[in-house]
Amino acid sequence: MPPHPRAMKNPAPVSPGLVEQFGGLWSSLAGVMLVWSMLRPYLPRQQLDRFAGRFLRRHARWLVGLADPYLTVTVAEYDGERMKRGDVYERANAYLSHRCARRARALRAEPARNADRFVLTLGDNEEVTDEFRGATVWWHSVPSPSRHHGLMGYRGGGVLEDAGRTYRLVFHQRHRDLVVESYLPHVCHEGGAIMAANRRRKLFTNSGDRWCLLFLSLSGPRTGGQCLISSGLTPTPPCSALLGNRYGTWRHVVFEHPSTFDTLAMDPAKKREIMDDLDAFRNGKDYYARIGKAWKCGYLLYGPPGTGKSTMVAAMANYLDYNIYDIELTSVATNTDLRRMFIETKGKSIIVIEDIDCSLDLTGKRSKKKPKAPLPGPAAADDVTNKTPATEGEQSSPRDATATASKVTLSGLLNFTDGLWSACGGERIIVFTTNHVERLDPALIRRGRMDKHVEMSYCCFEAFKVLARNYLAVDAHPLFDDVRALLQEVNITPADVAELLTPKCAANSAVDSCLAGLVKALQTAKKATTAEAGGASFSIHDDTRG
Repeated sequence: MPPHPRAMKNPAPVSPGLVEQFGGLWSSLAGVMLVWSMLRPYLPRQQLDRFAGRFLRRHARWLVGLADPYLTVTVAEYDGERMKRGDVYERANAYLSHRCARRARALRAEPARNADRFVLTLGDNEEVTDEFRGATVWWHSVPSPSRHHGLMGYRGGGVLEDAGRTYRLVFHQRHRDLVVESYLPHVCHEGGAIMAANRRRKLFTNSGDRWCLLFLSLSGPRTGGQCLISSGLTPTPPCSALLGNRYGTWRHVVFEHPSTFDTLAMDPAKKREIMDDLDAFRNGKDYYARIGKAWKCGYLLYGPPGTGKSTMVAAMANYLDYNIYDIELTSVATNTDLRRMFIETKGKSIIVIEDIDCSLDLTGKRSKKKPKAPLPGPAAADDVTNKTPATEGEQSSPRDATATASKVTLSGLLNFTDGLWSACGGERIIVFTTNHVERLDPALIRRGRMDKHVEMSYCCFEAFKVLARNYLAVDAHPLFDDVRALLQEVNITPADVAELLTPKCAANSAVDSCLAGLVKALQTAKKATTAEAGGASFSIHDDTRG
């Protein structure tokens, strides 16, 4: 018998494919064109163009979605017209270097927290994949195109600025909610944790170089160009800037200063007061938000040379685990550059301006005398040619030369420390150091800008005990009583005491000889003090070394 034929089941309905969708689309377009041909003679031209453009844009996006269902999220290296490096980019960079760098073929090596290892990040034009809750995403690392900056007054001139690198995240549109709501926050959280684990304290300084412009003559023989590394130089027409590159504002090295509050030669009570204040600042984010102030504070360290102001800054950075930004004001051209530098600093940092009284003319002279009007007639020539030596000396003084090179003003520095731009970011400490606090403008060091004034004074007995423990590893000695009595009558800096306590040899008698030399130097200084001053500052001389 022939086999019984199988009972045929109802076939499953077949969903319309891409061809059927296009067929329906063309039918719809044909109907639209028919209606369009009928209504066109009765509609104004402007309304017709607007309707047609809106219709084409709407359906063009739908057609693109059918052909390419993938979405792209761009993470740029710089935010706000290159005002600062994006935090999201840094977190994404840390996440990709930890999760996906092993699958990449082009890598970039950067130093890790451990000096014997490297952190590998994606190279340019590299692509890696990542998996998250069953969804596959693709990361592309590409350099951003350069942006053109024109020069005022020169037609066609300009400079090309490197806009930094960019990460492009590509994923299917059906995973849009998953990527936006879960994956991107996951990348930011994991990247932040990786950055904290690999973080190394850094010491930054402003480079002073801003733009490198290559100006080529537009007339005459082609003799090449001239590179002008200064934003203050402008080309002479006919001339145009054809090529340029913007240098970064900050350069850094790894901060490895060993100073701590335990080794700082200072009165223990004053050290404890400063440490408590730093702890309150570090944990005061909610407090500053409640009182409506930016999360920053100012420290003014003042005192004679050699009293440990720079060492105090290093101890503060090590105690808080903060970076240090050391600003050289004479390398800052304008107030705008100073503002940009502040914006490019990161949180958890100490911004230092050392010897601020020597950097610029910030001595409280807000107004200067106006120059005398030139005399009419021949007297004007005599007034110009017959200059006094004092006037010529004033023009050639180093302070005037610095003022010509840098246009940073007292107003710009005040806004830098306590203006609107100082609230960009948070957890920053601004430190000024000076040997002559009386020379500074009162508005610069008032409470609110410099919240805490710390006098770094001469060496006291408690500070001497710290130095003796650091240099000689002793906590008690028969000569300590003599040193205590002499320090109450003689002014000597901790730097001078440290120099006298430095062992000159490795013999067992180094402790006795160093302490004896210190006592002898203090006795010599005591004899040289004046009665009315009650003690003068002391400097080390060869004849006082024991």
